[in-house]
Amino acid sequence: MKENKTIKWVSIILQGIIAIMFLMSAGMNLSGSETAVAGAADMGYPASSVLYFGIVQLLMILLYIYPKTSIIGAILMTGWLGGAVATHIIHGDAVSMTIVPIIVGVVAWIAIGLRNEKLKSLFSF
Repeated sequence: MKENKTIKWVSIILQGIIAIMFLMSAGMNLSGSETAVAGAADMGYPASSVLYFGIVQLLMILLYIYPKTSIIGAILMTGWLGGAVATHIIHGDAVSMTIVPIIVGVVAWIAIGLRNEKLKSLFSF
């Protein structure tokens, strides 16, 4: 029983870390911060896109943290992170910039997989 509590808390903490990362990014985008606008411009996106990025990130993370929709949120997050990987590859960024979104995506799935019985049985978590 103690092991199950530990796994549950590891899952909650990992999911919380992912949620905080995306909420911070969404907040920066929704506020139209200079950092968000400059980052978007550096990647070739217009300044007007940051508001839409923030809305998508906020909706995605809300779906991810709500247990009944966490898989939908994780699927959307995987797509978002895949776009980040593609953008970094297109711009010839360092390998570390390309690997980070992949790691975040894997951790996001592990976090919900530790508590979701259907995912556990599917992937033998």
